[in-house]
Amino acid sequence: MRAQPDALAPLIAIIGTDGSGKSTVGDHIATWITRYGPAGRVHLGKQSGNVLRALGRLPLIGGVTERLIERKVKDVNKQIKADRQPKLLPALVISLFTLRRKRRFKRMLALRRQGLIVVTDRFPQVEVPGAYDGPGFPETSTGSPLVVRLARHEHAAFAWMASHRPDLVLRLNVDLDTACRRKPDHRREALARKIAVTPLLTFSGARIVDIDAAQPLAQVFAQAEAAIAVVMEERGYVAR
Repeated sequence: MRAQPDALAPLIAIIGTDGSGKSTVGDHIATWITRYGPAGRVHLGKQSGNVLRALGRLPLIGGVTERLIERKVKDVNKQIKADRQPKLLPALVISLFTLRRKRRFKRMLALRRQGLIVVTDRFPQVEVPGAYDGPGFPETSTGSPLVVRLARHEHAAFAWMASHRPDLVLRLNVDLDTACRRKPDHRREALARKIAVTPLLTFSGARIVDIDAAQPLAQVFAQAEAAIAVVMEERGYVAR
């Protein structure tokens, strides 16, 4: 039951490294939260892995295309870590992913305007460029004029998305061994970097509740529900 017809419906963001259980918690919360009213679920990550897997399934050229893009992604990541702008082709790929994410973000806002409570898997952030759902371009202004222009456009898009502060961020924390056990196909050093970045994210000052995602799932669900219930009550929603 909604008590604030002129405000956007609540937005609950679930973030955490790979292996923290975002999808599992998100599935549960997306169903549980309907006791407060109609709800929708949105993925706001880059989903580059899904794109690569889809390309890999293409007949004849799939495997070659997938390996080529993976190499390009690694090259871009190295350039970003060195605070250098990528070359034109990788820059165009980054920009296309940004347009895709911005389109999904606008759809998420449309759901909220329609009165749907929204639960998101991931959320854009601007604190840490080059990682964890942040901008793909480094902040340096060096590079070709076109690439620098694309970088500025991307940073503006992320600043706009990040300005829409969630009502609540559920931050799922997990230790490295647990994350590696749950995601054996992920590189340990990559998971370690994400775990180190997780506590640095503020999401423009949004309310953040930390949850130990290594504990039994029932306890994770209970803590998430309790945190959301507080926010929903403050927003004037009453559970059916």
